[in-house]
This record gives sequence, C-alpha cells and structure tokens, in this order.
Amino acid sequence: MKTALLVGSTGLVGNQLLQLLLNSSRYGKVVALVRQHVLEPHAKLQQVVVDFSKLSERATEYKADDIFCCLGTTMANAGSKENFYQVDFYYPFLLAKTNFIAGAKQYLLVSALGATKESGIYYNRVKGEVEEAILNVGYETVHIFRPSLLLGPRKEKRFGENTAKALYKIFGSLIPDKYKAIDSFKVAKAMLSYASRDDKGVFIHESKDLQRF
Repeated sequence: MKTALLVGSTGLVGNQLLQLLLNSSRYGKVVALVRQHVLEPHAKLQQVVVDFSKLSERATEYKADDIFCCLGTTMANAGSKENFYQVDFYYPFLLAKTNFIAGAKQYLLVSALGATKESGIYYNRVKGEVEEAILNVGYETVHIFRPSLLLGPRKEKRFGENTAKALYKIFGSLIPDKYKAIDSFKVAKAMLSYASRDDKGVFIHESKDLQRF
C-alpha cells in the first residue's frame, strides 16, 4: 500500500479529504503536516508538526507516494500580499520540490477557478503562478483542481464568502455551470479518485467537471 501526504488537513477540502484517505484501501499510511497536534488519532495517521518555511529540513521523516496540497488562505486572513504569497505560492511549491527530491511521484493541488499568471486579479495570478511552478518540478503526474466558490462547514468565518453563498442560494439557478458553487466534499472525492487512477501526465480539472463527484 502507498503513503499519502496531506497539507491543509484542517481546511474545508483538506479535512474531508483526510477522512477519505484514512478510509481508503489504497493507503496504508497518511502523513499530515500540521502546525500543531490538532487531529483526532487514527491507526493510519501520522501527524508531523512542522514549520512550513523549513519543510526541506524534515523531508526524511515523511516520505510519501502521493502529495495532496490543500493549502490556501484569503487576502483578508493573510493580512498582506506577502503573507498571502507565502501560503499560496511558497509553501505549496516548497512542498512540491522537497517531496519530489524525496521520491514522490504524484502531486495534487487545490487551486482556484480563473487561475492564470496573466490575471489582473492578484489572487488568481498567484494561483496561476504556483500551478506553473509545480508543473515544472518534474512529477510524473500532476492534478490541478480549480473549484469555484466552495460550500461546506468552515471553522473560520469569511465574510465575503458568506455573502456570496447567500447570493448563490437566491440566484444559483441563473449562474452558468462553470461558475456554480461546489460542495467541498466533491472536490475531496475527486482528488482521491484521480489519485487512485495512477495516470501519467498533467491534468487540469475545472469546477464544472468536479460537480459530478
């Protein structure tokens, strides 16, 4: 059986993906990189407390086959462009480089709808930049997931997203499929499903295609 490595396990997608990975017969071990021990114990789970800016120093402790990156923040929560860039670009890219050197074959990244390095929107531009950077690391397989507005039980409050969700309930039927909000559990299920196929290459999964999960 394989080993999965997950970052972002306390987030909306990551928390649901963690449960799927622990229940999957594909993985005999699930390594979750965390800032502090906050996850419920499980026979297959190894929590590794790390400083995300120093991932390379701990690489030998958590070798894995499949890397699942669900890290992400907002400009409001980050407090500055520099902090946002660190969480949404630097950490995912460092994770990719470190684990590729350690022997990982597959990298799965939660990005965002509209991600492109040419975007005039800083959020989408950084998402596009990290996608490109990870594609150039050299993995046999890279899956990039670009969900629209995520629905699900968040632990943190995000005013902008809560407003958008309220509007979606009213006008959802008028929104084109490409932009429709998506249940975070669908994204988590899609990540495990595509990882289990062991396809080789680069795959971009847009939000409308993830709705079927």
